[in-house]
Amino acid sequence: MRQQLLIPTVVACGLILSACAKETEEEKVERTFQEVNVIDETNLNDVMLNAADPNEAVTYFHGAASKNPDRIDLQRGLAISLTRAKRNTEAAGAWKRVTSMSGATNEDRVQYAASLIRSGDWKGAKSALDAIPPTYETFQRYRLEALVADSNKDWKRADHFYETAVGLTTRPAGIMNNWGYSKLARGQYAEAERLFTEAIRQDKTLFTAKNNLVLARAAQGNYAMPVIPMSQIERAELLNTMGISAVKRGDINLAKNLFREAISTHPQHFDDAVRSLRALEDA
Repeated sequence: MRQQLLIPTVVACGLILSACAKETEEEKVERTFQEVNVIDETNLNDVMLNAADPNEAVTYFHGAASKNPDRIDLQRGLAISLTRAKRNTEAAGAWKRVTSMSGATNEDRVQYAASLIRSGDWKGAKSALDAIPPTYETFQRYRLEALVADSNKDWKRADHFYETAVGLTTRPAGIMNNWGYSKLARGQYAEAERLFTEAIRQDKTLFTAKNNLVLARAAQGNYAMPVIPMSQIERAELLNTMGISAVKRGDINLAKNLFREAISTHPQHFDDAVRSLRALEDA
């Protein structure tokens, strides 16, 4: 009799254990799907940030962040996408939101300062940079510090930050060009010329530095073409830049010659130089 009672009990226990095992297996499957979804979402976020059209990425991250407003990764993705789309005012607001969230980093604060500079809020950018601990030392941080100091005509601080930034990158051509332009704005033409020359030595393709170099030389009355790598089109454009500088200095006959040389050098029709020459001849 006792054995007969044991049999249903054992069977019941077996059914319960089987149900538990089945439930555990279902949970495993569900967890696996959740993990796959997270991986897929992460990959999609990366794709949208790096490859998608910026405005498409804005739409994607705006929708995702609206559904999950507390997720800083989605808010950051929206801020990055707005920056890529050159929607600077919106980007500044998005970065401000990111910096107010739990998990915000000093890099987020640097990006916020950069967005304020792009939207023309220099005072706000300075405040944003001042809020970053001085121990956080990166190229981007000091590059922005230099630009803000430039905007305030605080030349001593600007030079300090430019010099620091140059030492924190293996590709200093761009920051040297910025530093040179700062010197050009101050009227320190020889120093500007040196920095532009060094920038071109670091990056032979940086046409902005080449153009700035001839501006610095022309400001000193030197209209000789510098010995730097250049294409035929670049040479024509640099001659045109020197011609414009000569006009500003009152060297009209020299300007005419420079425009003529620019026209003859350019492999196609050089409309800008033609218009400038005609204007001087008509005058």
